[in-house]
Amino acid sequence: MISKAKIRYLRSLEQKKTRKAEGVFVAEGVKGVTDIMKVIPPRIIAATETWLQNAAIPEECEVWEVSEEELKRISFLQTPQQVMAVFPQPANTPVEIDSNQLYLALDNVQDPGNLGTIIRIADWFGITHIFCSMESAEIWNPKVVQATMGSIARVRVTYLPLETLLENLPEGMPVYGTFLEGEDIHSTNLENRGIIVMGNEGKGISDNVAKCVTQRILIPNYPKGRETADSLNVAIATAITCFAVRKP
Repeated sequence: MISKAKIRYLRSLEQKKTRKAEGVFVAEGVKGVTDIMKVIPPRIIAATETWLQNAAIPEECEVWEVSEEELKRISFLQTPQQVMAVFPQPANTPVEIDSNQLYLALDNVQDPGNLGTIIRIADWFGITHIFCSMESAEIWNPKVVQATMGSIARVRVTYLPLETLLENLPEGMPVYGTFLEGEDIHSTNLENRGIIVMGNEGKGISDNVAKCVTQRILIPNYPKGRETADSLNVAIATAITCFAVRKP
């Protein structure tokens, strides 16, 4: 049986200030926890007997066996999935930009689900580093971690003023951004390197960041002239743009 103190501790990690003070984040579910464990050793695992029987757990990890009912009490999910784990937040070390690589920059993307999905998209397209504006959603939010489905272990996220980053890139490095007045993404020559900038869910790319974009592109709706939705979800737009840039 898990103690009340342990339950209080795990539940407290739903709060940003506690995660920051402890330097940890929480992941849930078999796939997410298993994938993250391959890269980051967990500090604590709270799991059912069924999950623990087949798990390879590092010796230094504290293990709390819980019942299904206890898991419901500690989980941040409506439907808990056998295991909940506490991981240390990786150190935020300086980044050296490689002009031959592809990166993502998120300008005030505020929805945790969108951020988590974008991290998963980046992982799929071989993008290992994302830069976020200071106003973007917090990467260690449990909703972000859950949406990444384990990709959070393979994609690094750095928070910084995007204007400063973009103004000091290596000479000739492309900076792509999606705009309604941009060039059709299907007929535009895009280099398989640079930085793809994606904007806020409602306001798009801010003016200060937009001035640093070197190539404005448009994801057109179909057919032209037909009344459609006024915009795409930012995660979906990110996937389309990454595909266009990565396309041989």
